[in-house]
Amino acid sequence: MQKILDQLVENVKEGIPGYIAISIAEMASGESLISDSNNPNFDPALASAYNVEILNSKRKAIEALELKEEIKDVYFNLKNQIHIINLSPSGEYFIYLAVDSKKANLALTRTLLNRYKKDLDNEL
Repeated sequence: MQKILDQLVENVKEGIPGYIAISIAEMASGESLISDSNNPNFDPALASAYNVEILNSKRKAIEALELKEEIKDVYFNLKNQIHIINLSPSGEYFIYLAVDSKKANLALTRTLLNRYKKDLDNEL
């Protein structure tokens, strides 16, 4: 599993334009299994712990609305960054990715992330 995580991080760092940070974390605890950032002041593991709260709140809203839906991705467009939270098919893990909005394209970023995470999805 560690080899798959390491390869995913490396592929994202090298292949996604505007890369800032990534974390792969457990939904149950928010604990990061692996994280990396090209900015020493940006802690993606800490962000992942907070993102669990966002995902749990959204799940409660979906349930309250009696929607027969599941969360696949959540996007936040900040002034200078795009943050993507991508859930694993099992819903047990998620990938948190931050990119520079001036260098990244959301469609390309999503496409590349989905390509790079296939081995992880198969493992989880």
